[in-house]
Amino acid sequence: MKQYELFIDGKKITSASTDEVYDKVTGEAFATIYTAGEKEIKMAVDAAQKAFDTVKLTPYQRYDILMKAAANVMQRQREFAETLSAEAGKPIKDAMGEISRSYQTLILSAEEAKRLTGEMVPIQGAPGCENRLAYTKRMPLGVVCAITPFNFPVNLACHKIGPALAAGNTVVYKPASATPLTASLLCDAFADAGLPAGFLNLVMGKGSLVGDLLVNDPRIKMFSFTGSVPVGKELQKAAGFRKIALELGSNSANIVHNDIENIKMTAQLCAKYAFVNAGQVCISCQRVYVQKNIFEEFCTAAVEYTKTLKVGNPIEENTDIGPMIAEKEAVRIEKWVNDAVKGGAKLLIGGKRNGSFFNPTILTNTKENMNVICKETFAPVFSIIPYDTIDEAIAAVNNSTYGLQAGVFTKSLSVARLCAERIETGGVIINDGSTFRMDNMPYGGVKDSGIGREGPEYAVRELTEEKLIVFNFS
Repeated sequence: MKQYELFIDGKKITSASTDEVYDKVTGEAFATIYTAGEKEIKMAVDAAQKAFDTVKLTPYQRYDILMKAAANVMQRQREFAETLSAEAGKPIKDAMGEISRSYQTLILSAEEAKRLTGEMVPIQGAPGCENRLAYTKRMPLGVVCAITPFNFPVNLACHKIGPALAAGNTVVYKPASATPLTASLLCDAFADAGLPAGFLNLVMGKGSLVGDLLVNDPRIKMFSFTGSVPVGKELQKAAGFRKIALELGSNSANIVHNDIENIKMTAQLCAKYAFVNAGQVCISCQRVYVQKNIFEEFCTAAVEYTKTLKVGNPIEENTDIGPMIAEKEAVRIEKWVNDAVKGGAKLLIGGKRNGSFFNPTILTNTKENMNVICKETFAPVFSIIPYDTIDEAIAAVNNSTYGLQAGVFTKSLSVARLCAERIETGGVIINDGSTFRMDNMPYGGVKDSGIGREGPEYAVRELTEEKLIVFNFS
């Protein structure tokens, strides 16, 4: 069984405690990780602080290292993807796609290292300031903590680590306890790219322990966290006046207006977005509001597409849907679906569990207070709900504590504009689903979906402070 060490101050480190990582298909342990305790957390923050204080990389050096790290990740794409598939249960074709995206995210981050700039302040327009010059400059924060989830463990790590390094910060990196192995590979890619010791430090272990130790260290100037709402709120409370970026999920909604040209294609796209990565996507298509006069045709097309999907071993190239991250999560969604059916929902397809696998599931006749509607399913389940007017659909979309992204399908410019203005989410995607994301977009939500924006250009703003500089030439 392969062992994975912590990575602190440029060195592989063992610790007194270990944990096992389980294959999501077989349930068998296939790797061992060394986990961090108080001693290792202090070592990691010590190393990050020392590196920030003593080693100053120029913007071009940061660009060069990030570009080399991107190339290293792409060179080892298959190794990354197979490791990701085993530890997360992600189908291999999707895992290969995630590594390609990670490569692009690091390139985008590298480019931002060369674009860091401030702005001139027109202070000379103020009385008595004719002989003064003022401008701002973006300054790094110092030590940044990146806490990543299990569903996109490589690309979301790149979205946090890449911009942090581009901005001149150092990083303490805490991956999800279910998916720590690709984190080790990512640290290797950065080390091989020439990143100086201490700039990236990997600490693995359970969030309840490691997270508490990290948040209690005042030297960490910012936390970038993707995960659950309860943990995010606790982290925000503990962080105090320190900066924080939170991406906390959603129950993303989509509106399908009756003027669309191809009902079948739209239904297939919504189903695809609902089931990718076994529905374990923060912007997964969970609620689909379809105008009544096309509702039946839409449902039929969605079911027909779902029947073509293969559920199976994620390492096989033709698998579309692999297991969920843990059997307890499959048990949870099975209960939610059964409760919905007992409450009057209609099961069009799916609803069956086999261990940690849950078959792709479509529901109708759901009610707004059912868990499958008002909570984040994070599973291969979505509901199709009829509506009469666009005002009714927008109100239903907004009837949520979440607000990450929404999708709207329509040919009407007025309907599209109305939705864009009135839907309460961080992003509104017109004529594509809520699940659409490119890695250079500003990505983030409102309400319980979080604080701040990802996407390297936008994340760099979060990861720096604006300093004002004024010269008096009198």
